[in-house]
Amino acid sequence: MLEKVNLDLKLPKKEYKRLLPGLQRRLYDLEKACWDHRIPSIVLFEGWDAAGKGSAIGTLTERLDPRGFKLHKIQAPRTYEKQRPWLWRFWLKTPAYGEMAIFDLSWYQRVLVERVEKLTPKREWRRAYRDIVDFERMLVDDGAVIVKFWLHISRKEQRKRFRRLEKDPLESWRVTPEDWKRHEKYDQYLLAAEEMFERTETEWGPWTIVEATDRWHARKKIFVSLIHALEERLGDLAPPYYTEEEALAREAVEDSLKGVG
Repeated sequence: MLEKVNLDLKLPKKEYKRLLPGLQRRLYDLEKACWDHRIPSIVLFEGWDAAGKGSAIGTLTERLDPRGFKLHKIQAPRTYEKQRPWLWRFWLKTPAYGEMAIFDLSWYQRVLVERVEKLTPKREWRRAYRDIVDFERMLVDDGAVIVKFWLHISRKEQRKRFRRLEKDPLESWRVTPEDWKRHEKYDQYLLAAEEMFERTETEWGPWTIVEATDRWHARKKIFVSLIHALEERLGDLAPPYYTEEEALAREAVEDSLKGVG
């Protein structure tokens, strides 16, 4: 699947800047509508190191009401968390009714990093596929919206970004020896990601592959995909488009549904 993704897709920066205010305003309105109607949402970001997850999340949340969402940066499980069922620590972070929970990495690390780096026995990470599907199905059955993003870049692009970051004195700290070790295992992670999509792509929890070579295209696709998912969940409860800026956002969403841009 990932090998067939067109990573050359681009969006002119000028066009992105034209669309961004309307996309941000529309997402804010939908956040408020979900709060009013007690609809929880879960937005998770997975993908390659240096693919732009952090900056995309920053842009996504820039104009949201901070009272309506929580951002969770997922790290390796701590010692006391390992003494409980592995999904326990994620259950504690599920959103309250009306709230949005954004995950920078997620429970999918079980079948990615923990699998490839052999941090978890094979029988356990294989069982995790079923656990994840059941976990997400339970959340959706309780009214939640789940939007899952995979930010995809090529091995060559990842290497180029690592080297560019290392040359910047203010950014070099972001590239660690562990990042380079994972880069050398790109093909293994690719295989793990492919199986992850195959085993966890569901009607209630579909994956959105984001072509992330071009940051402007990636951010637009993230906004448009999330807006569409929330509008679809709200149905007739979705607020109208109020301004000309939002009309541009509506056009971007409609074009995306038609497969344009």
